[in-house]
Amino acid sequence: MLKHLYISQYALIDTLELDLTDGFSVITGETGAGKSIIMGALALVMGARADAKAVRDGATKCVVEATFVNAQCTMHNAQFSTLNSQLSTLFEEYGLDFEEECVIRREVTSAGKSRAFVNDTPVTLQQMRAIASLLIDIHSQHENLLLNNSDFQLKIVDIIAQSRVEKEAYRAVYDEWRMTTQKLAEVREIAEKWATERDYAQFQFEQLNEANLIATEQDELEAELETLNHVEEIKGDLSGALSRLDDEQYGIVLQMREVKQNVAHTARYMKQAEALTERLESLYVELKDVSAEVADMCGDMEFDPQRKAWIEERLDAIYSLEQKHRVASVPELIALRDEYEAKLQRIDSFDDEIASLEKELSALSSQLSTEAKRLTDKRSGVCEKIADYLVERLQLLGIVNARIEVRMSAKDYALDGVDVVEFLFTANKNAELRPIASIASGGEIARLMLALKCLIAKSAELPTIIFDEIDTGVSGDVAGRMAEMMDEMARDIQVLTISHLPQIAARGVQHFKVFKYDTDDATVTRVVELSASERELEIAEMLSGKNPSEAAISAARELLSIHNS
Repeated sequence: MLKHLYISQYALIDTLELDLTDGFSVITGETGAGKSIIMGALALVMGARADAKAVRDGATKCVVEATFVNAQCTMHNAQFSTLNSQLSTLFEEYGLDFEEECVIRREVTSAGKSRAFVNDTPVTLQQMRAIASLLIDIHSQHENLLLNNSDFQLKIVDIIAQSRVEKEAYRAVYDEWRMTTQKLAEVREIAEKWATERDYAQFQFEQLNEANLIATEQDELEAELETLNHVEEIKGDLSGALSRLDDEQYGIVLQMREVKQNVAHTARYMKQAEALTERLESLYVELKDVSAEVADMCGDMEFDPQRKAWIEERLDAIYSLEQKHRVASVPELIALRDEYEAKLQRIDSFDDEIASLEKELSALSSQLSTEAKRLTDKRSGVCEKIADYLVERLQLLGIVNARIEVRMSAKDYALDGVDVVEFLFTANKNAELRPIASIASGGEIARLMLALKCLIAKSAELPTIIFDEIDTGVSGDVAGRMAEMMDEMARDIQVLTISHLPQIAARGVQHFKVFKYDTDDATVTRVVELSASERELEIAEMLSGKNPSEAAISAARELLSIHNS
């Protein structure tokens, strides 16, 4: 339940604090006094869109803070068992401590920036909205229009049917079914598109595959061709080098051998020449090896016109493929070949993949049909109950010939199921039932919404409900019956109503008055809790206007005594 409300620097409110009890509380005040301002402030902690215009002129920010006592700590603990579980799950999911009190705070700066907190921990607007929606329901006049909305009507049926488990089961299968349906459509589209490209991909793959490409061959062939193109020049150079190395009279190898022998002879008499002899021996051996290798190279160096022709033909084929595919190397051609091969394999696998997805989708469709029927059965099971309850309540509220039918029809699979709900209504005897939107008057809609809220409050485990002038358009005996209905609701949950009817105001265990006054530099809205004598005067003024007569005061006193006896 809502225990405390604090508002600072919001619209015409400088500072406001309300301490609320359980049961039935009422707020009254003249038109324009600021009752709607309080509702606007409460809407902020419910997650409504923030507007910089809400900040009081001259202030840097406004603050709205609502303190709730968790349902587990209020009366009727058993009634709120599911709600407690839902709240606990949300708090755990958001990393919040589930404490005895839940303080929801919203701050809006004059620049239009908004911050939200739960128990002094920053939260997102979506998180704040999710928590608040489980703690309080605000019914404003414009919400009556929702009754004409099919989605809202379906939501009512779900609340009364308590179909959360069935909806979650259905949605889990629906999400999987939808994703599989989408995936199958995508695979079919790709398969159809790629099927037209198969011949092209096959041709390109075969051409590249038949080329028997090797990653390093282009560089190797280009180097070999360069050698073949300069065979005579290379052979001449090698022959010249060999003659200088291995000439029988003047060759470097012969001279090195003689140098080595001379130094070795010296080493017999000069110890330090021994190391030099070893070095010369190494040079002599190395020169002999070089000479032998040059001789081999020179002997192998023969011009092979057939080999040259084959290399040129092979390189031409490689260059042609590179130019065709706009690449610069054989590794890139090999990568292209592999891509075409993978694409061909993918095309060939589409039939199997499509068959597998079709089988999976068939199983999911069967499962989805089962879950949809369970949800439909749960919903259809309460349609008559809803209609009977609403008719009974509407008759109590003065629509004696009211008839209602909650009709369900089928639609394609959707996130909320396969059901379309339509509330049909007539207020006239023997008249045809028609959609509420087309025939119900404003007063009838208001009474119907009150009846629905009574029904919802019993089923939704909602701790607190606030009515914003739901009694607009009614008076007299009907007003008294609306008051009785709200009072009956307040036996199970906390009810706070903004009203202009004395019959309703007299029912409250708490009575707050909203009024507006001018200071030297501003207009200010205040809210005060009325004492017993102040309530008499307020209700008397609601009955007869300013400066009420003794008769009006007596009537007000009688109303209060009846409802508080």
